[in-house]
Amino acid sequence: MLKYLNELLLPFRSCFSRQATFEWFVVLVIGFMLRSDHLGVTSVIRDLSLNSHCYETLLHFFSSSGWSTPALRQKWLQVVRQHAPLLVIDHRVVLVGDGKKQTKEGRRMPGVKKLYQESENISKKDYIFGHLFGTIGILVGDSRKWFCLPLFMNLQDGIQTILGWKKSKGEAETASHVVQMIEQGLEAAKEFGQALHLVTKAKSNAVAYERPPAKKPGRGRPLKKGQAVKLKELFTTCAADFQTTTLPLYGKEETVQFLCLDLLWGQGWYQELRFGK
Repeated sequence: MLKYLNELLLPFRSCFSRQATFEWFVVLVIGFMLRSDHLGVTSVIRDLSLNSHCYETLLHFFSSSGWSTPALRQKWLQVVRQHAPLLVIDHRVVLVGDGKKQTKEGRRMPGVKKLYQESENISKKDYIFGHLFGTIGILVGDSRKWFCLPLFMNLQDGIQTILGWKKSKGEAETASHVVQMIEQGLEAAKEFGQALHLVTKAKSNAVAYERPPAKKPGRGRPLKKGQAVKLKELFTTCAADFQTTTLPLYGKEETVQFLCLDLLWGQGWYQELRFGK
């Protein structure tokens, strides 16, 4: 195990300007792997039996100018591509993205804001105060079981104040949670040498549009969209067009029905997307 960890961590040496900074990076990685609780730097010191004087040193590591987060992320993508047993379908890897809302008691903590909960559980509050994390991972493993290995993970909302500590007010603006995750997925797709095909779930009340007719009847500019299609109603209006296939679901073969349609999407944009039900 130690030999394998050494093989994985050595490529990160080029991301650090000093040998000592890289060595503290290795200490923190091992500490995060072995710690028995999640109480920050103190967990690493306690479970690795480090001297208590190391506390200040470890804190300074995270604000050190001897390394940068983008460089570490890029190197991590390269290490994953080289060593991880990736799931490859039609010469493409599978990326998985998700968001997580973590409740926090402190209202004044950096990045904490009021967040809406989409949960259908009526026992949960509609709004919480906490952090919104966004994560992009890649599926790895073998035919027996697949795992999601994180590639990106960061706070993606409520961080304008944090960014403003080192940047001007104009530079502190950030994209939305969804846009940030798409951008991170695109960055990962480029590293793995492929185009990004996004598969996501639309709302039940979503409306798309058919292609406009080739020739517009009458005078005026050409139509940008055709007839509106309510996706929820496709189960009844297009019931005869559904196809049947068999595929593995949760460890056993299941028969499912599906329908794929290429429709126009986006108010005012009307870009073609493939919808499946």
